[in-house]
Amino acid sequence: MICVLPNALIWCGVIQNSAFLKAEPPKPVTSQQSTPPATQPTSDKKNQSRPVFRWAKTPGNLSTIPGRHTGMASRDVCPDVELPLRALIPFKQRDLTNQLSKESSSASPLDVWGLTTNEHPTFWYYVPYTKDIAGASAEFVLQESEDEEKTVYQSSIPLPVKPGIVKVTLPTTTMPLQIGKNYRWFFKVSCSGKQSVPIYVEGDIQRVNLNTNLAKQIASAKPREQVSIYADNGIWFDAVNLLVQLRQANPNDVALVSDWDSLLESVQIEKNYLKAPLVD
Repeated sequence: MICVLPNALIWCGVIQNSAFLKAEPPKPVTSQQSTPPATQPTSDKKNQSRPVFRWAKTPGNLSTIPGRHTGMASRDVCPDVELPLRALIPFKQRDLTNQLSKESSSASPLDVWGLTTNEHPTFWYYVPYTKDIAGASAEFVLQESEDEEKTVYQSSIPLPVKPGIVKVTLPTTTMPLQIGKNYRWFFKVSCSGKQSVPIYVEGDIQRVNLNTNLAKQIASAKPREQVSIYADNGIWFDAVNLLVQLRQANPNDVALVSDWDSLLESVQIEKNYLKAPLVD
C-alpha cells in the first residue's frame, strides 16, 4: 500500500501497529516460566519434516560450572573405545563476558543444556562401555542447580550388552521437575570401582510451560510434525524423546531415520553417532 498524504501515513501506521499486536504470541498458560514464542515450524510445509533444533533463549539460572557433553577417555581404566561416552544434548560456547566463566579452569567452557515440558523427562546417552567389563558400573544423578547438595534422583544404570544409545527416565515416584527451575544432571561410568574418578558427562535441564499458541500447534499436528515443532522452538528433550518413540514403533521407516540424522546434526552431534543403535 502506498500512502501519499500525511493523514494517510498516520492511518497506515495505525493499521500496521494493530496487525503487529494481533500477531504477538499469546501469554503463557500460567504466570510461571514459559517456552519462547512459537515459530512457524518447517514441518508445516508439505512433504517436509527434517527437524532442526533452534536455540531458545538461554535460561538465566544455568549452573556457573561449565557442562561436558563428551566423556574424556583418559580419566579411568576403562578400555579404549571407538566412540567416547556422549550425551545427546545441545551445547554451545559459554559467553565469556560472564566473570564466573572467565574464572573457569576449562579452556573452552561449554553450556550444555536443554528444555523440556515433562515433569519426569527422559535423558539419552551413547554408552560405549558394556556389562561384560569386569567391575564396570554406571550412575545417573540429578541435583538442584542452586543447591548442589540436594539430590533429586540418583540411581545405578545397567550397562548395555553392546555399545549404543541408552535412556534414563526419571521415575514417577520422584518429585516432578518444577517449572522454571534449573537442574544439573550427571552420567558417570567407572571401570575400576567406586573409588576411581569416573568418566562422565554433565549438563543442565529446565522444565517450561507451553504457551497457548504453541500448545495448539502441537495438538493439531501429526506426531512427526510435532518433533519439528518442538525442535523449532528449542524444546530439545521433547523433540528427541518423541522421535525415538516413533523410530521404535516404525523401525523400517527411512523418513524417520532421516529426521533423526537431521535433528542430531543440528546440535553438532558427530556423524559417527547417528548410526548407533537404540539399546535397552
